Amino acid sequence: MVDVAIIGAGPAGLTAAIYASRAGMKTLIFEQTAPGGQITSTHKLENYPGFPGGIAGSDFSLALKEQAESFGAELRSEKILRMELAGQPKSIISSQGEYEAKTVILALGASPRKLGIAGEEEYTGNGVSYCATCDGAFFRGMEVCVVGGGDTALEDAIYLANLAKKVSVIHRRDTFRAQHVLVERARAKENIEFILDTVPVKIEGSMDLESILLKNAKTGEERSLPIAGCFVAIGHEPDTRLVEGQVYLDSQGYIIAGENTLTNVPGVFAAGDVRTKTLRQVVTAVSDGAVAQQAAQEYLLEMGL
Repeated sequence: MVDVAIIGAGPAGLTAAIYASRAGMKTLIFEQTAPGGQITSTHKLENYPGFPGGIAGSDFSLALKEQAESFGAELRSEKILRMELAGQPKSIISSQGEYEAKTVILALGASPRKLGIAGEEEYTGNGVSYCATCDGAFFRGMEVCVVGGGDTALEDAIYLANLAKKVSVIHRRDTFRAQHVLVERARAKENIEFILDTVPVKIEGSMDLESILLKNAKTGEERSLPIAGCFVAIGHEPDTRLVEGQVYLDSQGYIIAGENTLTNVPGVFAAGDVRTKTLRQVVTAVSDGAVAQQAAQEYLLEMGL
């Protein structure tokens, strides 16, 4: 049995692991994919304190992982199939075994939201991508599009503009949610085109993606835009299917937990993008991880575990 099982190895989960293992708690981290979460797809993390020149998301993630392991935290690359969070001990069933923990920190993160249009599933991995820094190099010298109007969409467009022949930014409104500085950077790129008040209708192609059918939200006019790649950046959805019916979720599926990271289940804490919060950034995820570990440690002391 471990003192704390951390589900998810993004910035929140890895920070919790650093704090827990450094405090002498027996710590297990579970992550099905590569450690780091969404941040691994960030070309350059510019707004995290202490890095005036920015840092690659993958480098930041690796540093967190190595730091956690240096204090004794153990990372397991296993898919979680089921969890039983009520009572003591907590039970975690993975693809490779069953584990028991005195406390659980849910740092499940969120997954890219999909467009939900025809052709999207068919061409995912063959033209449709949700990670510009992961797949952008495959489209060097080609024409691509980015769908979205937030920070991630504009960051993706700027990144892709250095690789692609042309980048078309498709946004359903005529104004952006993204930071002004990102919009200005994108506008300064000669090979970035803005297609506003427009929504995607269908991904088209034969063997490979060839075009995207667009519809003007105001006039209803449709047209086909020739592209080789479509990068979707319209936000994320919380990965909370595993805990439905066990911890309280809000209407959007996020775990209801305050700044103290406490959920409705004693000994279970929520950290990072998966919990209800006003700002989802790396710096707030890291803060959550530290707070969740402290809360878990206090729980163990109170319960005499």
